[in-house]
Amino acid sequence: MARWRPEYNAAVSNKTDPGYELVAAVDLGSNSFRLQVGRVVGDQVYPLDSLKEVVRLAAGLKPDRTLDAASQQLALEALRRFGERLRGFAPNAVRAVATNTLRVAKNAAQFLAQAELALGFPIEVIAGREEARLIYLGVAHTLPNPRTQHLVVDIGGGSTEFIIGRDFQPLELESLYMGCVSHSLKYFPRGRIDKAALRDAELAARKELQAIVVAYRNRGWQEAVGSSGTAKAIVDLLEENGLNAAGQTGITAAGLEQLRGLMLRAGDVAALGLAGLRADRTLVLPGGVAIMSAVFKEFELEHMSFSDGALRLGVIYDLLGRHHHQDQRQATVSQFMGRYEVDRRQAARVASRALGLLAQLWPGVEDSVEAQFLTWAARLHEIGISVAHSSYHKHSAYILANADMPGFSKMDQERLSRIVLVHRGKLERVQPLLRDGRDWVLIFCLRLAVLLHRARDDAALPQLRASADAKGFELVADSRWLAASPLTAAALAEEARQWANLGMTFALSTATPTATTGR
Repeated sequence: MARWRPEYNAAVSNKTDPGYELVAAVDLGSNSFRLQVGRVVGDQVYPLDSLKEVVRLAAGLKPDRTLDAASQQLALEALRRFGERLRGFAPNAVRAVATNTLRVAKNAAQFLAQAELALGFPIEVIAGREEARLIYLGVAHTLPNPRTQHLVVDIGGGSTEFIIGRDFQPLELESLYMGCVSHSLKYFPRGRIDKAALRDAELAARKELQAIVVAYRNRGWQEAVGSSGTAKAIVDLLEENGLNAAGQTGITAAGLEQLRGLMLRAGDVAALGLAGLRADRTLVLPGGVAIMSAVFKEFELEHMSFSDGALRLGVIYDLLGRHHHQDQRQATVSQFMGRYEVDRRQAARVASRALGLLAQLWPGVEDSVEAQFLTWAARLHEIGISVAHSSYHKHSAYILANADMPGFSKMDQERLSRIVLVHRGKLERVQPLLRDGRDWVLIFCLRLAVLLHRARDDAALPQLRASADAKGFELVADSRWLAASPLTAAALAEEARQWANLGMTFALSTATPTATTGR
């Protein structure tokens, strides 16, 4: 029996409310969790409060890539504290994102269910390039001259992001699977440092970088910028211990080389004794320095400045853009329609019909997240035709699940993929995958819209009335139109059989002919 709920609950839907003044971002990083609260004034966000919890989630990944119980417990305790700070925030004023460790952990889904309860808000796992885009958005808003072309490097706990951008627009985006926590654990166990380990750590990082360095050099940049904890820790060590040349700030190649030498002479991070070395950074410093050294060598850098902007600030500005009708997701959908040569007139017909049905089933749903997803699904349901017409819905679903889609989280993409996969054919394909029963309503609307516009023309259709109850759906159609449309009548009969296979009903009723209406 399919699990679904016919009623529409506005509180659950995250309906857009542009009236809030406070926004917040939660960054579930591989090394630390961070909460940033800001106040919106026009198009700017002014920081009000921030919290940081060192969790080192990446250190809790076991060899089988599952998170151990201790790291999960530590993470949940941190999220409960964040949740207390976020009490009273509007649902659409908070966005929480998770990065590399929860991208790769096999038990991430089970952990996230508990984590969302602890935080009190949904948590999105974002892909590596989406993380890079958001990092750049945060950094760009702190740069004195964003019109300059920048190379941005963000060394996190489990991954490192590389972006070249200008004027708030990323030009190159990449995320590599190496970070200060994972690198430190692998090459510098218990903080021990020697020449062989440092050489191996740097060579491993340089090998990863070789996959992107040529393209980045060809694109070019005028200034290199580091962001997040590793870059900040290195800047503090170089500046507070006089390792840079006189008058130089940020990270320099010469200063970085001096820091490497000090680490090798100490032989152990616990014996470094450097000013500015925070306790929470000690164990992950060697891995971070090794990666930064590799970056300097492969990109032939002499200097890197530092920016306080990072993922959490980018998340806030991206959230702000959604409410100011500058939603990156809308731009991505439009780009995909162009890239895959979607028939825009047909997509518009299907979207309009699907939204009309949704409005009948759930009055007042027009500005909701559900309406957004249905619109995107309608616009993208035919992108797979560019691969092959046969089973194109499967190609569409695969692209939506696996392509880089700026603005969309991995869960967003999976949801779109599921809805699109069954816009035709057997409904049983997604029955085990649907956790939210509301998606059955979106699927119903999309399937009927595609069915009704099979002719791909602008011929007027009679008024159709849709309703839903706990058992399923009902469609009331013009009896004369239905009698004159045997192909559509047969398709609707097959649709009833598909829903019956799920243990749900799809009842087709007829009514006295009425005047025809447009879409």
